[in-house]
Amino acid sequence: MAVSEGDEAKTSGASGASGPRPGTYARGTETVDAILKAAHDVLIEEGASAFTIRRIATASGMKVGNVSYHFPRKEMLIKIMLDELLDSYDKLLESEVRQPGISPEDRMRMIVKLCLDDIAGKRTTRLFIELWALANHNDFVADRVRAFYQRVHDYIGEVITALNPALSPEEVHTVALYISASMEGTTPFLGFEKPWAAKMPMITAIAAEAMVMLAKSITPEQITSAS
Repeated sequence: MAVSEGDEAKTSGASGASGPRPGTYARGTETVDAILKAAHDVLIEEGASAFTIRRIATASGMKVGNVSYHFPRKEMLIKIMLDELLDSYDKLLESEVRQPGISPEDRMRMIVKLCLDDIAGKRTTRLFIELWALANHNDFVADRVRAFYQRVHDYIGEVITALNPALSPEEVHTVALYISASMEGTTPFLGFEKPWAAKMPMITAIAAEAMVMLAKSITPEQITSAS
């Protein structure tokens, strides 16, 4: 149930298309990047309720028509923001985690630290809280957020498979989901400017070891015992 707004022009399914970013073929990347930065800033600083094409146009110093030419619907902005965030995470994993000679145990520790360090930052704390707020009322945004987290679960699952070959692919996914949910659940307590933010380094140290032990020791029987 996509949300439409009076200041957002109609589009013919472009929000679901893959390929080059909207507008780059016509006007280059500078304008598109300025719009994306404004959209990012509005969502983080002002929240989901302010995330409209009109407000993004004001924040970018452009006319509404200029913004809607490139992004007729705000859902297109969400898609690209998440795609680019995933790309940045993937590059970080390739450069730091997926290097030869790193043990599976250390890979898991590094993933946990990277994720929790990211959650502790202003961008991630606020961005994902607001994305979930949008997802509550917009099926397209909900699907994009779910797809984002599925990629995160896949990253974690790669390491779990190496740590615990006895687990089936479905069991690996279940453990990866648990680890991801456990880390994401720290956001309202330990995220940027949250009540116990100062304890995040200690929680990270605990989580890094706990998740390694969990992934290595959990058995198929323990996972399925409640079913």
